[in-house]
Amino acid sequence: MKKLLFLALVFALVITGAFAGGGSASSGSSAQQRPVVVQIGLENHPGEPVTDGIYEWARLANERGRGSLDVQVFPSSQLGSKDQIIDMMLAGMNVITLADGGFFADRGAPDMGITMGPYFFGSWDEAWRLVESSWWADQSKILEGKGLKILAANWIYGDRHTLTKRPIRTVDDFRGLKLRVPNNLMQVKGTEVMGASPTPLPLGEVYTALQQGVVDGVENPLTVLYGGKFHEVAKYLTLDAHIKLITAWFCGTQFFNTLSKEHQDILIETGRQAGLYNNDLATKAAEAAVGLFKAEGVEIIEIDIARFQAQAQPFYSMPDVTARWSPGLVDRVNRAKAGR
Repeated sequence: MKKLLFLALVFALVITGAFAGGGSASSGSSAQQRPVVVQIGLENHPGEPVTDGIYEWARLANERGRGSLDVQVFPSSQLGSKDQIIDMMLAGMNVITLADGGFFADRGAPDMGITMGPYFFGSWDEAWRLVESSWWADQSKILEGKGLKILAANWIYGDRHTLTKRPIRTVDDFRGLKLRVPNNLMQVKGTEVMGASPTPLPLGEVYTALQQGVVDGVENPLTVLYGGKFHEVAKYLTLDAHIKLITAWFCGTQFFNTLSKEHQDILIETGRQAGLYNNDLATKAAEAAVGLFKAEGVEIIEIDIARFQAQAQPFYSMPDVTARWSPGLVDRVNRAKAGR
């Protein structure tokens, strides 16, 4: 039944794209008068900073488009999982979603996976220097050749922390823990190096999985953990900040190339503008989230971060990880994030 519903959704979006997408010069005058529909799908829920940021992006783009664009937002996995939306993109459909280096690594740019390494970024400034570097530009071109066009990559998703059904106070406490992770190799291996058992699941399935014991915990930024209400069934929050996660919003190269130059510029420029709006929200919300968790009975656990960082270092020499990377990648990216 789920597969039939998904196929029905894909068919509906194809029809939408056929009648509403693409303002190319070859379109007839009546088609040009209709707004170009762009659908942004994400797994996050209303009220989370990233979702509020996306609604701001839609507002800015529609305002700039003066009726020629109709950017629509579909939170809470309404368009399907991340992988399903990416498959829609590759089929040429008019959709946008978010992803990170881990997903991009599995979709044709393996070197981007290093950005998801545990404790890779020491600060957000390092992250932004990397995003503005020639290395990032080269990786983005590789992705375009694989069918994916990055529109904006200046969005803070947040420091990823760990929420569990039993306390994680030391590295040893990870042993035997079934931890939900996104479905990408970098985070699977990053979880393994810490001693836990990674369990890839769509974010929309995590609450039930925690209830049923399929997983023992979930890692994500504080605002995402709180927005998903996972603390209703998992009462221990370890502030391990194992990943500083930058978010990139992207669409299919095929769809992007059907857009007029004006519409391409609008999506890129307003996407970056909305990223600054999101970053302000995300920073303030993360500061407030700890208090919200405490008020709802969650135990907040501080850790010896140096011990966790030391445990993570073998990730950067794991054969399953480095075999996919180009020679000298670690040194090259370290120079880029240092601004050299």
